[in-house]
Amino acid sequence: MFTGIVEELGGVESIEPRAAGERLRIRCGIVLGDATEGCSIAVNGVCLTALDIRHDSFAADLAPETLRRSNLGELRPGSPVNLERPLAAGGRLSGHIVQGHVDATGEFLSLDSLGADNWWLKIRVPAEVEQYLVWKGSIAIDGISLTVASLEGDTLGVTIVPHTFRNTTLGVRKPGDRVNLECDVLAKYAAKLLERIERPKPGLTMDKLKDMGY
Repeated sequence: MFTGIVEELGGVESIEPRAAGERLRIRCGIVLGDATEGCSIAVNGVCLTALDIRHDSFAADLAPETLRRSNLGELRPGSPVNLERPLAAGGRLSGHIVQGHVDATGEFLSLDSLGADNWWLKIRVPAEVEQYLVWKGSIAIDGISLTVASLEGDTLGVTIVPHTFRNTTLGVRKPGDRVNLECDVLAKYAAKLLERIERPKPGLTMDKLKDMGY
């Protein structure tokens, strides 16, 4: 489990095509402090398994599903990436519960200055995730825990504070870019339970009575 609090901006060192998927190597430092072979590291909000750990980098295999579902397939050598280690037991949940399981990708629309290095970010979201978004709720965008500030049709708005702008990939995004979206898992569970409660119960019909021998 992650929290959406980015620890470090890493960089793509290399991308190696495989028979199925790709192998990605990320150059970084902080997230390797206690890394061990097979541990999890979130890359742009995608939970990956760290392999071939070196003093300044780690590798991770990207499955075809990961490449389809997220924007990791669009990375190139030199691309910056948001990195986060899993939350340690007893650690502070500074953001919100993030699983590292991307639901869909959204379209980066704009990042407009509000002054004093604060920014207003707009993202177009696909229909399948709209039902999980609520005003002042949480969403992870490229692995960054953010608060929903506005919802207008299929457009999501969030405020970006100076620290987030300076220490994540948002500053290099441009209109049309795909960004990884993970909705709050609590919202997804609530929606599933409500769907079951509201689902019409099958009633007694003539056919059922005939089947029962009446």
